Amino acid sequence: MMSSLFEAAHLADSAPRPLAERLRPARLEDVVGQEHLLGPIGPIGRMVAANRVASMILWGPAGTGKTTVARLLAQHTGLHFEQLSAVFSGVADLRKVFEAAKARRADGQGTVLFVDEIHRFNRSQQDGFLPYVEDGTVVLIGATTENPSFELNPPLLSRAQVLVFRRLDDDALETLLARAEALEGRQLPLDADARASLRAMADGDGRYELNLAEELFALKTTKHLDTRALSEAIQKRAPIYDKAREGHYNLISALHKAVRGSDPDAALYWLARMLAGGEDPLYITRRVVRMAVEDIGLADPQALTHALAAKDAYDFLGSPEGELAVAQAVLYLATAPKSNASYAAFGKATQRAQETGSLAPPPHAMNAPTRLMKDLGYGRGYQYDHDAPDAFAGANYFPPEMPRETFYEPPRRGFEAEIAARLEKWAAIRRAQG
Repeated sequence: MMSSLFEAAHLADSAPRPLAERLRPARLEDVVGQEHLLGPIGPIGRMVAANRVASMILWGPAGTGKTTVARLLAQHTGLHFEQLSAVFSGVADLRKVFEAAKARRADGQGTVLFVDEIHRFNRSQQDGFLPYVEDGTVVLIGATTENPSFELNPPLLSRAQVLVFRRLDDDALETLLARAEALEGRQLPLDADARASLRAMADGDGRYELNLAEELFALKTTKHLDTRALSEAIQKRAPIYDKAREGHYNLISALHKAVRGSDPDAALYWLARMLAGGEDPLYITRRVVRMAVEDIGLADPQALTHALAAKDAYDFLGSPEGELAVAQAVLYLATAPKSNASYAAFGKATQRAQETGSLAPPPHAMNAPTRLMKDLGYGRGYQYDHDAPDAFAGANYFPPEMPRETFYEPPRRGFEAEIAARLEKWAAIRRAQG
């Protein structure tokens, strides 16, 4: 009741509002950084041209304009805009919204239901949207910072188009700063380097950048701050990194692929990003050990030794000193010759083992600890390789019913070049023996 009295007196309009709210775009054309969606050939641009709006899931980082775009779409198409947050809403709230939307529809008024953080609704709550989206009671626009493939029900995804919002690039962030200065009627008290640092601190989040700008305007200083003074004046944003969600897997994937791609500088960057985000260094070292055996293997047998040594060093030193050992192992692996021959060979051998069942080894490969086993031929014809020239007798150790196969094919890189030459020599001796 009290809030309605204030609204009636228009006092709410004069209440102080954050800079980001005062700069919220009033037209779709004013939204920055999402031209791939809002341009004439973008999916939202085409909807606007056709004066229609379809159910959609807006997926992207915070502060990129998802809520603003949803609100402006509703305004453009003349639909009633209803907003809910999945963090604060439950089944009862959804029922009220759907009932109101039904009544509105009976009067010829459509409804856009915008659900922020839609991934926070559980599976049954998400299923509750389906009949109302399907029959057109509401046009659903959900916003999420999490990968919809993992967080949203397939039936809901099949009824809504997923549109990906991009983190704001440097040009878009600079546009927002210029708009803030125009609104305030003065320049931010920053030199050129500090201004660039401010954009970097925003990390692609327009709302966060405008909040930082508001702090700077509040300083009431005429002196231009350099980068160091800027860092002292405002709090730096912590990197966005959720160890339980998609960002975690994206960054470890980038680290692994940079090592595999022999890009030591990029590998160090992704390692530093993960550590800065609070990732457990022991989780990283486990993946580094995997890289050593999967992507380097016998091309450099020392790779696995270095990876395991990094784990032991971190166990011994802890953070931050032990992190240098992990970095050193990452550099060693990224600069080592690469081979997945061991990884591929084991995969082929595993598949054949599953296909061939319970074939017995050849008799000469089996021990004969009892008289019966000797009588049955166990161990018959075995040649002790150390007694043969070059310690190689050339016997076949595949099951007698199975022809010889080649699983391991070492490339001529690193240490495996020597292995390849050795295998060729042994293969020639086997051929000569028939």
